[in-house]
Order: sequence, then structure tokens, then C-alpha cells
Amino acid sequence: MGITRNLASFVARVILGIIFIFHGWQKLNKDGIDATEAYFKSLDIPLPAAAAWYSALVEFGGGILLILGVLTPLVSLLLIADMIGAIFYAHIDNGFWNADQGYELPLALIAGLIAVGFADTGRIGGDGYLMNRRRRRRDLNRDRDVAY
Repeated sequence: MGITRNLASFVARVILGIIFIFHGWQKLNKDGIDATEAYFKSLDIPLPAAAAWYSALVEFGGGILLILGVLTPLVSLLLIADMIGAIFYAHIDNGFWNADQGYELPLALIAGLIAVGFADTGRIGGDGYLMNRRRRRRDLNRDRDVAY
């Protein structure tokens, strides 16, 4: 993966990560879990307390992990599930446009999550670093086995 793709992946992960960190922080601290649960209950979301905690933690923690480039496929899937819930419970009845509280933003976030979640994090990400270390170790072991 070239430096341009590494950098593009990193910048996209940072932008998405910041967005999710702020939304998770809002649920955890600004509004609070009780208010988030009450809002989810008003939307008829099943298990609103569990959904509030899931949403807050996956957004806050997932945002951090996206920036670090750690577990990006798993984190992306968890956040995509969160956004699908947001679309169908909070935004779908408002139409497409974000200005009308529609599903434009969560849909765009899903597109970004698909792009970064299933791409190689490259050198600027924990997943890429760990995979490169594993690959080098495997290659060293293979070369050592061949030498004997």
C-alpha cells in the first residue's frame, strides 16, 4: 500500500473516529445515559437501556479504535449496526436530508465505515502494523526452516 493510500485511509479513519467520539461522548456525558435511554424509549427502540449503553460505548470506544486503526473490520461492523438502528428508528420518517433530521448523515457514515473498515490500515494503523509484524515473523520462521 502506497503512502498516499496509507495517508488517505488514516485521514478518513481520524475524521470518522472524531465524529463517533463526539456522538458517544454526548450520550455518555453531555446528555447522559438516562436522557439517551429516555430518548430511545420515546422512539420505541427495544431494550432502550441496553441500546443506549451500546450506542454510547460503541460510538465513543469505536471512534478511538478507528483512529488507532485497531480492529477496524469489527469496529466498523458494530458502528454500521449502530447507524442502521439510527436510520430506521430515528431518521427514516424524516426523509433523506440531514437538515430535516433525515438519514443522509448516518448513511454517509456507513459508506465511510465500509471504505475504511474493510481496507488495509497500512503503516498508519494498529491492524496494519500488527499484520506486518506477523508477516515478517512468519517469513523469518519460514526462512529459518528452509536454511536448516
